[in-house]
Parts: sequence; C-alpha cells; structure tokens
Amino acid sequence: MPNDHRHKMSRAINTGTKASARRGSDSVITASSIVVYIHHMDDIDSFIDQLAAFPRSAQLANPYHAAAYRDNLRVYLRKIFAQPGRRVLLVGEALGYRGGVFTGLPFSSARLVRESRHPFWQTLRPQLQINDDLAEATASIVWEYLAGRRRIPLCWNALPFHPHLPGQPYSNRAPSAAELKSGETFMQQLITAYQPDRIGAVGGKAAQAIQRALPHQSFRAIRHPSYGGKQDFIQGMDRLLR
Repeated sequence: MPNDHRHKMSRAINTGTKASARRGSDSVITASSIVVYIHHMDDIDSFIDQLAAFPRSAQLANPYHAAAYRDNLRVYLRKIFAQPGRRVLLVGEALGYRGGVFTGLPFSSARLVRESRHPFWQTLRPQLQINDDLAEATASIVWEYLAGRRRIPLCWNALPFHPHLPGQPYSNRAPSAAELKSGETFMQQLITAYQPDRIGAVGGKAAQAIQRALPHQSFRAIRHPSYGGKQDFIQGMDRLLR
C-alpha cells in the first residue's frame, strides 16, 4: 500500500444531492451536503484475516477459508493499491459459483485469469494459484470492457462471499438483506483504505448496499450486464471512467 495512504489518518469527502438508485439505472447517487471523515485500513493482511474468519454455512461459501484464495486476494489488492493516479472502485453483488469463488477475486473467473491477454492479468498470473477452468459471463463482459484500459478499477462485492441454494454449492442465488448487511463492514474498510475518487455500483443490490453502508458516499449506479444489460453497462462504465 502506498505510504501516503498508509499514513494518511483521514480524508474529508464532500457529497452533493441524493437521488434514487434502482437496477437498470445509471444515475449519480449522492447524499445531502455533508463532510464525512473516514480512516484508512492499516493492513491488508488483517483485512484478509477478517474475511477468512467469517463462517460458512449450508447456503454461503467463503473461499477465503482456503489459503490459496487468501494469497490471491492479497496479491490482487497490493497490485491495485500500488497503481498511481485516479482511484476507481467497482462494486458488484456477490461472488458467483463460476467466478470469484474459484479465484478469490471479484469480477473474475479461473479461465479469465488463465487466458486473459490484459497486461494486468499477465503480470499477476505467475503469482496466482488457479486450479480450475470455469468461465463466468459477467466477469468476461467486465474485462472485455477493460481490455483497452491499462489502469484497472478495484473490484469488490457488497457480499464478498458466494451465496448459493441450500446444499447446492454449484448454484447462485441473490444475497439476503442480512447477508448484505454482513458485508458492510468489509466494504467500509476497503473504501476507507482505498480512498476512491469514484465509485460505481453494478446492479441494484450493490447500489443499495453502498447507500446503507455509507449513506453519505457518492457513487454512480450502473446496470448489471446480464439479462440484456450489456450495452447499458458499457455506457455506465464510460460515464464512470471518463
């Protein structure tokens, strides 16, 4: 983590006027004019240890119980935090059974990490432990969009684990309100540590989670690329990154 962010004790975030967020929208969400002070996360390792301590259940998988995925996330976060220039955070809903649950990395899949020609993955690939070959549509669309960009957003999920049907780990389901609530602390810590200049929420649940976790934080709501939303997603990302 760069020293200026490691030692910076607080940062004031000025926000503007609040607007509504819903799945499929592409609007800037802010809170009433206020200054919020947040403190940085001192240690990536401590953050990952907290993720690893979160219990799994018959309907929630925690990939960070595996040392390989903890190591993958550590490599990823250190790489992202070391990037110079403007910081952008992209928040999704949760890990999927064909994606991040087999890499430990949001908006990714094993096949993407193995085969992507993006310089970001080419640099990280030798340091990552990937033992599968599944592909995920959402991850593929996101990285297809990022193909021409050398500076990569920090990707995260409102629920940093994998919600699935009871006893069916190879399935996906929408996270419950209680599960999204459990992800708030992790998202707050990450936002505090990363100090993003811009935040994008991919899908309605991600937007709602940011509003609840950080009600005074401004962000842009972006349509999820699934179910015919790819073009709206691209337009939303263009607005976020322009």
